[in-house]
Amino acid sequence: MNARGILKNPSAPQADPAIIAQLRDIAVALISDSLQRNRGSTGLRPFHRPAPLAGTAVTVRTRGGDNLAVLRAYDFCRPGDVMVIDAGGEVSNAIFGGIMSLGAEKLGLAGLVVDGAIRDIAEIGERSFPVYARGVSHRGPYKDGPGAINVEVTVGGMVVRPGDIVVGDQDGLCAFPPSLAEEVIGKALRQRDNEEATIRSILEGRWDRSFVDALEARCAN
Repeated sequence: MNARGILKNPSAPQADPAIIAQLRDIAVALISDSLQRNRGSTGLRPFHRPAPLAGTAVTVRTRGGDNLAVLRAYDFCRPGDVMVIDAGGEVSNAIFGGIMSLGAEKLGLAGLVVDGAIRDIAEIGERSFPVYARGVSHRGPYKDGPGAINVEVTVGGMVVRPGDIVVGDQDGLCAFPPSLAEEVIGKALRQRDNEEATIRSILEGRWDRSFVDALEARCAN
């Protein structure tokens, strides 16, 4: 930790761009189903025009309402990274707004995620650059620290480690290590095929709901 109270660690290697491109085209609900339905954030929502999010996590932990470490973390982000900010869920002061999100977009980041507040949501909502947050506050951030860059963080109850893959859409966010990517993609694509087959059966008037009998039979109560 330096004299100004920001712990700085190197950014983890980026995930394979081909993997990221595949994930951008897969619904987060399918990815979540492929991860036993027990990974993903809660309480954070998108504020941008609908657009998919996928990239490598650069993480930040900061005091609620303070964005000094966030400003420094831009120096650790590469094109395609997702800055994931743990602000402790505090929503009294915004961590960033329109200017910082525009700056992130122009630097080539894939998106911003903050378990805290943002502001300038009308401006952010006009753009498709992905921004997820817990809430909104017109009150601006402090810039006093402390903070930490590229450490394990928690956003919306979801643990994110530096180098994790972060994906998001209008349903929410999910994160997992790159080592699981190929397995997750395979399962998600098979699930998508199954769901498309179910949709076709519904449209054709042949939806088979006999599986409900088996589910009901196993009820414990």
